[in-house]
Amino acid sequence: MAKQELSDPITMRLPKDVLSEIEQIATICDRSRSWVFVRALKTYLAAEGREMIELHQARRDIENGLGHDLDDVIAEVDAITKGEAA
Repeated sequence: MAKQELSDPITMRLPKDVLSEIEQIATICDRSRSWVFVRALKTYLAAEGREMIELHQARRDIENGLGHDLDDVIAEVDAITKGEAA
């Protein structure tokens, strides 16, 4: 497997209890703290982070006129379900 390109090192301050858990997990898994951080960040980015990005994009789409009025959508669905749509 090819090695991933890594960023320059970063510095951050964490609550001591969070760092303690990260160190405990790293020890249990026989991995580095960086490995635990990356796994945790990937999990966050795949869920809540991804949702934030998608919501931001949706807001930009609406600002750019790419949205649909909910009343129009409901009227169209009603027409389809009543067999009135072509």
